[in-house]
Amino acid sequence: MRRLPSLNGLRAFEAAARHGSFTAAAAELHVSQAAISRMVKLLEERLGFALFDRRANALVLTERGRALQPTLTEAFDGIARRVEQVSAMRAGPVLTVGMGATVAVRWLIPRLSSFHLAHPEIEVRIATGGAGAPMNDDWTCAVLLGDGQWPGYEAERLFSSSLQPVCAPRLAAELRRPADLAGATLLHVSHWGEDWPRWLAAAGVADPAAASGIRGLSFGSYAMTLQAAIDGVGVALAPRLYILDDIAAGRLATPFGLAVPMVHSWYLVHRASRREDAGLAPFRDWLYALCAEME
Repeated sequence: MRRLPSLNGLRAFEAAARHGSFTAAAAELHVSQAAISRMVKLLEERLGFALFDRRANALVLTERGRALQPTLTEAFDGIARRVEQVSAMRAGPVLTVGMGATVAVRWLIPRLSSFHLAHPEIEVRIATGGAGAPMNDDWTCAVLLGDGQWPGYEAERLFSSSLQPVCAPRLAAELRRPADLAGATLLHVSHWGEDWPRWLAAAGVADPAAASGIRGLSFGSYAMTLQAAIDGVGVALAPRLYILDDIAAGRLATPFGLAVPMVHSWYLVHRASRREDAGLAPFRDWLYALCAEME
């Protein structure tokens, strides 16, 4: 016979420990912050020891709390995964991949048919994610741009890329040298503000720090920036990964040969508990083969 504490208390503790906040745990479990605090307190009384050191502006795990949380997280992940699999009622596995919309639309999805042909038994679901979105434990894995540091997750480097200016072919014909960009409209991605200054410095433009003084427009993603470039609005600076198909199709052209390495790389990210998921190993192998073709 199992002698378990309250499952609600365990869930409340695990969510609070993972987020480092009663408030965030309450939002996840759709209860009040006071309810989370009360359930954790009752759990601590049942166990006979403290799980958190409650400070004025911080919630810090005790030694016993740190020892308990990873096991609970793995157990709840396993339960959620099994429920998802049973609910799907499929003969084959479900592979949910989180990634940014731009890398999905401009790189992965156009190549996904080869994975489906090789593994028709695996149902692939592409979920919205990316640099500005947190990892979601409903995902099997994610393909993310970053520095390889996602605490609590395993990250396997896939590939890096370089940044290169692109624009409509008509506009490219008017650009002979980087200095000509002074008369062009530069298209910026708002959360990658250092892209253009880095490229301009590498190109030897006299005052790259004054890049903001060159006429420009700012967009919230590479996808929007590249669409503006295709439409002839101006010159975009984007990872080559995103522009290869448009260059091949003649929608975009590269006015200059210079490309600068990106600071970050793309990684395959997943929890250790997902390592044995039936769909992950074939997808990983397919990704590595795809990346090898890019080298």
